[in-house]
Amino acid sequence: MTRRILLSHLSLILLVLLALEVPFGIFYARSELSRFSHAAQQGAMTLAAVCEEKMEHGLAADLPDLARAYGRRTGSRVLVADQKGVVLTDTAALAQGGKDLSAEPDISDALRDQPVVGTRSDPSAGGEVLFVTVPGGSDATVPCVVRTVYALGPLTAKVHATWLALAVVGLGVLATVALIGFVLARSITRPVRALERATAQLAEGRLTDPPATDHGPPELRRLAASFTTTATRLQHLLQAQQAFASEVSHQLKTPLTSLRLRLENFEPHLAPCAQDSLDKALAEMERLSRMVQGLLALARLENSAIRPEAVDLDAVVADRASIWTAFADEQQVGIVVSGATAVRVWAVPGALEQIIDNLLSNALRVSPPGTAITLAIISAPGEAGRTSPMAELHVIDQGPGMTEAERRRAFDRFWRAPDADHDGTGLGLPMVRQLTRAGGGEVTLVAAPGGGLDAVVRLRRAESHTHREHPSTSADVDLAGRSRRRTTHSSAASARGRP
Repeated sequence: MTRRILLSHLSLILLVLLALEVPFGIFYARSELSRFSHAAQQGAMTLAAVCEEKMEHGLAADLPDLARAYGRRTGSRVLVADQKGVVLTDTAALAQGGKDLSAEPDISDALRDQPVVGTRSDPSAGGEVLFVTVPGGSDATVPCVVRTVYALGPLTAKVHATWLALAVVGLGVLATVALIGFVLARSITRPVRALERATAQLAEGRLTDPPATDHGPPELRRLAASFTTTATRLQHLLQAQQAFASEVSHQLKTPLTSLRLRLENFEPHLAPCAQDSLDKALAEMERLSRMVQGLLALARLENSAIRPEAVDLDAVVADRASIWTAFADEQQVGIVVSGATAVRVWAVPGALEQIIDNLLSNALRVSPPGTAITLAIISAPGEAGRTSPMAELHVIDQGPGMTEAERRRAFDRFWRAPDADHDGTGLGLPMVRQLTRAGGGEVTLVAAPGGGLDAVVRLRRAESHTHREHPSTSADVDLAGRSRRRTTHSSAASARGRP
């Protein structure tokens, strides 16, 4: 912002300088040439009058000395011709005495009593010259013609020196204005930079250095005050939500555990016909407990600023596949791992394990015996608007699959397919999406080519990321670990068919 303000300020000043200095320089060059031409013409006319007088008194022999004296005094070359255009004297000795120049345009015009002033290129003079040709006579008869030639080099050098002085003055003005503009721009943008730092701190989860409200323009001071008020309120709301989630976690676990124990104590005293109702009640209690744990885990994820880290994707996939193989064997379902190796992706600590556990749990619920679940890792190009390449994790089952409408609603909280069993909570896929997005990725559900469902988790490749790895705090790791252990336990119980 400082650079833009400074550039706009300098552009305006430069435009003003050009509008003033360029016309002035052009006017000065033209006026100097006009003044010089007028002085040369006046001098040539005076010399022509003197030459005429000399010729009238029969003193033509004095013309060479007169011409040389005038040439030395004015720095010009002087040529005098008679009434027929024949050269009488030439200080430059370019035209020999007695040579007829009446055919030359300026001499011809002067013989017709018409003075001529102009410029032309003269290699012998080293560039442009100014020539003045005037008749010497006060009546219709022109007894002689005088031509004076001046080199324009000194005049051109003087004009160039003036242009250089104007350029130096302009650069000096620009430098002064740039210094003043830089100071002003820094003073204007200082509150904006403070707001930027405060916004970055707020994005990290806590505002420790609020922007000052007594510096900068009035508009920015009011903006800083409003931002501080909003940030303080947001922090209070986040703290209240975190406290609520923590309190609910403790307040709900105790009555749920107590209620489960009381229901289990009824079992020896119930008639056999009521045993089925007790089993269903215990199953609903287990489902309610998992639902509460899932909601609390989602609340912690939404309220925690967990930074992503570089994770070895294929190592995590192999580890989770080995753990779930035993559960899959109980249902006569195989787990196959394929795809790229040594792929590192960005994910929050413990997120990949929870994502794979939830997706494998869902796949096992719908996979018929004799089928296989495929875990495939595929490198993919970056999406539109992304500069880093992506990596895809596909969890493919051979179950009944989902319709397009069901796939669109699958990530809604508490939503379950109409033909799903009553053991699920409807929070697994929402948690998968939350964890994936926390690492900068995305998850989608598509129909598998051979039937079934393909859960595609797209994650950013860590090798092409330009930022350094962000270490997570111990609290974040502990939170992720507790959520992972709870999810694995509940998912494994569901895979075994337990209530």
